[in-house]
Amino acid sequence: MTTLTKADFQSDQETRWCPGCGDYAVLAAVQGFFPQLGIPPERVVFVSGIGCAGRFAYYMDTYGMHGIHGRGPALATGLAAAREDLSIWVVTGDGDALSIGGNHLIHALRRNVPVKILLFNNQIYGLTKGQASPTSERGKVTKSTPFGSIDAPFNPVSLALGAEASFVARTIDTDKQHLPAMLRAAAEHEGAALVEIYQNCPVFNDGAFDALRDKKRGAENRIPLVHGEPIRFGDRGVVRDPDGQLRIAAEGDFVVHDAHRDDPSLAFALSRLALSPDGPTPIGIFRDVRRPVWSRDLPARPDRLGDAELDALLGTGDTWTV
Repeated sequence: MTTLTKADFQSDQETRWCPGCGDYAVLAAVQGFFPQLGIPPERVVFVSGIGCAGRFAYYMDTYGMHGIHGRGPALATGLAAAREDLSIWVVTGDGDALSIGGNHLIHALRRNVPVKILLFNNQIYGLTKGQASPTSERGKVTKSTPFGSIDAPFNPVSLALGAEASFVARTIDTDKQHLPAMLRAAAEHEGAALVEIYQNCPVFNDGAFDALRDKKRGAENRIPLVHGEPIRFGDRGVVRDPDGQLRIAAEGDFVVHDAHRDDPSLAFALSRLALSPDGPTPIGIFRDVRRPVWSRDLPARPDRLGDAELDALLGTGDTWTV
């Protein structure tokens, strides 16, 4: 068996993002992690939409598809229907996935299509030069919102959980240990997996995640989610009030994280602990449960219909001659 290396997944294309872009760190993590899966490059497909993240498919020496805006999950669904032997990954951004691509995203998650979706969230439109995106905070001053955005932002993790996604995680672009761990967990999950990656845009939204990316501040603000362990960080933790609400406290009976809980209410409540990433924010796997996988766990059906069966099907019920 051939031993795979990082070089096996590096294409000959010049990597071109803005200097300091978080996409470089994510690309390096993905290329470094993939050999561990033992899947040869010819059985891997990266699908991308429009945006800075759309370049990703060109830099992976695998099969790739650069689709139109927001349609990555739809293309990936078609691939999953035709080729169950492929490892299919979608690389998308907060604008690509959550605006024009919103319906494709939530239905891929709802159906539990066996694809892995990496959502690069930099809270801005980078490729088109700095307009407010669906995750930009309220009041954000950009070229498209000169007086401040009046729209409430999407929380990608909350959205995915609301769509009944069977695997949802959040990580950070420059974390060399945590990011590969989340990628590995997503790869091992049977069904749809969404990983939100806080990704810094140094040109149009620099420092949006410094509360988590900075080593000192991150130690104070990252709330690690580890299945089976109390949710705590530093000298604080997460407790449940008598009314069921979660909150951060210095002492109390800290909530034990259960990522495998079928009821998504705990994961959803955790996703609402931080409405913006400028303070204590949960990082890790919110939910990881087993559900029937689309196209694999459907009820038994005949492999092929003959002419007689097809005629009977078309002639069933009310028919009209035009």
